[in-house]
Amino acid sequence: MNKVFKNLNLGAKLNLILLAIFLVVVLVSGLLLSIILGNYAKKVVADEAIVLIETMGAVREYTSNQVNPELAPRLETEEQFLPQTVPGYSAREVFENLRKTPQYSNFFYKEATLNPTNLRDKADAFETTIVENFRNQSNLKELTGFRYLPSGRIFYVARPLAVSEESCLRCHSTPEAAPKSQILTYGSDNGFGWQLNEVVGARIISTPASEVINAARRLQLLVIGILIGFFLIAVLIINLFLKFSVVRHLKEMAQLSRQVSTGNMEGEFKHDSNDEIGVLAASLNRMKVSLQMAMDMLNSESK
Repeated sequence: MNKVFKNLNLGAKLNLILLAIFLVVVLVSGLLLSIILGNYAKKVVADEAIVLIETMGAVREYTSNQVNPELAPRLETEEQFLPQTVPGYSAREVFENLRKTPQYSNFFYKEATLNPTNLRDKADAFETTIVENFRNQSNLKELTGFRYLPSGRIFYVARPLAVSEESCLRCHSTPEAAPKSQILTYGSDNGFGWQLNEVVGARIISTPASEVINAARRLQLLVIGILIGFFLIAVLIINLFLKFSVVRHLKEMAQLSRQVSTGNMEGEFKHDSNDEIGVLAASLNRMKVSLQMAMDMLNSESK
């Protein structure tokens, strides 16, 4: 391998060195980018999820303050409970409509609750852990991370769900205080015993982890593509510089040396710069002059 490298011309050697440097740079930068861009992609997805959670919070507040007061009297007379009066129901319905747009089709929303009225909202074991973390740490306002499901790994953003309105306790304090239609529809076993300001669940936005991974991969490929582009431009510029500023002059000096070696002293190499090529050219010209003087002396002595 060393012998092959020695037999290569100067341009090929330089290109091989540049290629080796580039491969090391790409390898190191690829590892760093996978970490940096992975975190950045998670932040981008998390920011989008937080916007969705805030939007669902606004929907809940609107339902609680404006829809519920209008429909509340009917809860005592209707045979079926009106879910439109429930902030969580409104938030979920709005989110399902939002998921019809391609941008949000891979996002999912759940108000995971420890003791819900509708068992559809029952927290599973993983979600229960999240809720307990919020209950045990009052200063904890948000959790993000990954969880594994049979369908694959998902990325989630969770915020606590607390009883912030007195009106919520009408349906969740005791079965006796609950509207009759609620008892007829859901029974009296679930969704009671809540306390004001108590954390009863978590609002969770989730999306397949592939969304985060693919976003990071797209950014990584973009950055590596830019690096490759700059590398190719740098190689082109260096090769042009090498060709016109070094190789061409070395070839001219080599040709002059061959002429001198055959006794032709007429040629002369001119190089105006004071760089290394200029120093070498001046040395070659002095050597030619010295050789000419030595040959003249030998010729004069032989006569």
